[in-house]
Amino acid sequence: MTEKINAKTVIAYWRKSAQLNFETAEFLFKGKKYRDCLFFCHLTLEKTLKGLAVQHTKTHAPHVHSLDALSLKTGVVFSAEQTNNLKIISTFDIRARYDNEKMDFYKKCTEEYAQKYLAITQKLYLWLTEQYPKE
Repeated sequence: MTEKINAKTVIAYWRKSAQLNFETAEFLFKGKKYRDCLFFCHLTLEKTLKGLAVQHTKTHAPHVHSLDALSLKTGVVFSAEQTNNLKIISTFDIRARYDNEKMDFYKKCTEEYAQKYLAITQKLYLWLTEQYPKE
């Protein structure tokens, strides 16, 4: 049995949280905290996708962090390029206990790399927010 939820309230929570996370990503980029910026890019898209999943399923969002897996729960049709970008940005959510993976990721986190994926995140984020119904 699925729990009844107030979808409108839950969706509003995910949308606001995603917006705040995107603002944080931009702030971190300006402060040259590139790996943290990229982590917040991931959070932005994760929360936006969770809101869309709630909208589509009328149930709580799944407890997963994989952006491409979440995208399948939204009812939104993604291009191959968008799906590929979601897969790449999913890798920015690195678990704290895997130091070797973190170090490999940190080496990638140049200004240019962060700028590229901040721009891709912004484009996806804005596109995804357009998938919500107009109020």
